[in-house]
Amino acid sequence: MTSGAEISYKQRRRPLTERLLDTGFKNLSVAMASMVAIILFGILIVVFWGSIESMGRYGLKFLITSDWNPVTDNYGAFTAIYGTIISSISSLIIAVPLGVGTAIFITENIIPEKISNLIGMMVELLAAIPSVVLGLWAIFVMEPFLRPFLTFLYKTLNWIPFLSTEPVGPAMAPAIIILVVMILPIITAISRDSLNQVPIQLREAAYGIGATRWSTILHVIVPAAISGIAGGVLLALGRAMGETMAVTMIIGNSNNFNWSILAPGNTIAAMLANQFGEADGSQVSSLMYAAFILMILTLGVNIFAQWMVRKLSLKY
Repeated sequence: MTSGAEISYKQRRRPLTERLLDTGFKNLSVAMASMVAIILFGILIVVFWGSIESMGRYGLKFLITSDWNPVTDNYGAFTAIYGTIISSISSLIIAVPLGVGTAIFITENIIPEKISNLIGMMVELLAAIPSVVLGLWAIFVMEPFLRPFLTFLYKTLNWIPFLSTEPVGPAMAPAIIILVVMILPIITAISRDSLNQVPIQLREAAYGIGATRWSTILHVIVPAAISGIAGGVLLALGRAMGETMAVTMIIGNSNNFNWSILAPGNTIAAMLANQFGEADGSQVSSLMYAAFILMILTLGVNIFAQWMVRKLSLKY
């Protein structure tokens, strides 16, 4: 009579083809996952190698000067770096309340389910619109629509350095708004998924001790989902820093530094898109230097996002 241990041992012995298939699938998965890191480091090395000439010539001065003149062979990326940081952070300040609020609006049954599903579908469709289409919409619809409001801000608050220039067309402010439109679906989708993953027992426990709906949302549900929401926000920040086409079409592409967001500006991605095709000589190396700076900024954002998500996950 066969014992249970012998049956279990025989059940664990699988055919050679299955074991080879499992081993091959494991090795293939490791190889494909490694390709991501290899490609990333390959891009980083290529960009770094192309920027060595400008690094040796300009050093850290490249980061704090705004003169970009191919005729005199003088280059500085401060205007583009400033534009990248200001446009990204400003768009995030506007998009985070809108995105998280929309996610709460959709997930917490504040309105009928059919309407919330429709709003969720519209947000997802917004993410599918090509950036060049959003750029055209920004040029012909959004910027003329916003100009009276921006002019009012200028006339009322022109003593503030960030609002000290009269708006006359493409500028940093319309670029910020178009970035809000582009990162809003990311924040909303990830926040909605994070809120949906909060255990129903937390809601029931909060309601059971007499908490109101909004007290439950603000003090129980959002803190429980905060790590996922923070990850989505920082992912959107990385997207905003690297966005190219729509920003290039509406920001004005000026390398003349100006504190005002109502004046034309530039970003690193827009500068690369505009100038790389016809660049020559040391200008290519300077553009590669700017691209390397952009990669370091985005990598820093992603590393900070991983740290923040881990820290918030442990806390909540």
